Amino acid sequence: MKTPQQITEIFEHHLAMINMPDEPQRLYAPIRYSLAEGGKRMRPVLAMLAYNIYADDVQRVLPAATAIEVFHNFTLLHDDIMDNAAVRRGRPSVFARWGSNVAILSGDVMMIEAYRHLQGVESKYLPEVFECFNSMAARVCEGQQYDMDFETQPKVAVAEYMNMIELKTAALLAGSVVIGATLAGASAEDIQRLNKFATEVGIAFQLQDDLLDSYGDEQLGKKIGGDILEGKKTYLMIISLSHATEAQREVLRSTHLRTDLDDNQKIAAVKEVYDAIGARAMTEQQISVRISRALAILDTLDVPKERTEYMKSYVESLVGRKK
Repeated sequence: MKTPQQITEIFEHHLAMINMPDEPQRLYAPIRYSLAEGGKRMRPVLAMLAYNIYADDVQRVLPAATAIEVFHNFTLLHDDIMDNAAVRRGRPSVFARWGSNVAILSGDVMMIEAYRHLQGVESKYLPEVFECFNSMAARVCEGQQYDMDFETQPKVAVAEYMNMIELKTAALLAGSVVIGATLAGASAEDIQRLNKFATEVGIAFQLQDDLLDSYGDEQLGKKIGGDILEGKKTYLMIISLSHATEAQREVLRSTHLRTDLDDNQKIAAVKEVYDAIGARAMTEQQISVRISRALAILDTLDVPKERTEYMKSYVESLVGRKK
């Protein structure tokens, strides 16, 4: 079995060997740029770890893992346009550096490239993997639409938000794990269990991301408090609105629009309400519950328990992150 670090190194080496055309330069340079600093490579690593629970030759997952990573980065190019985001992973976003037209077209090519890599999947598994990949991709887009709808929706329930992040974030993690297990020949029962496992992990990861946006540090790669400044309906905001007094609700709803406060003052005002309500602790509790559920599911797989240890340690490291 491979450690998460070894799997990450195998994937990084494979990705570095992929050749992109040189021309048109403004089409392919943004793709190389976005993939070169790819963050944690969480999704391909999860796919390979899931495979490694059942089989040892993790290189067999590389075409599917690459398709997943390229697809994920495609969504980020388009997300940054929709969010008007100038920074991605601590660097100028493709949108900020090359403009929206280039980011749209380069993103389109990345989607095409994702399917090109998917063609490398072993033929007997390809129909099942292809169906999973398509379902995953559609669910991510559905989640993004709900996220955008929430921007103008006066009230968002916790259940609505959880459904949105299950689609936008968790579906991609679940698809990665399911594809990896499928390629290893896992049973239908274990694949169903792993789907639930990864969904819980995905929800926990997004809640952690919400938390870090307000309570992380600048090493996160984006300005702390960005969600607050945008008036974004994160879990912290939604849970606070549901427990707030009317005066506190007014702070939460309107602070990001005020012109008499600078950004730091806006962030501080909203976080003061979060702290008074205990939103941080409530979010941390929800993360803990989700991860406990996920790890318990791993114990039900039809494999020796030692086969899941690296997956467990990797998931725990994801939600223990500070950036």
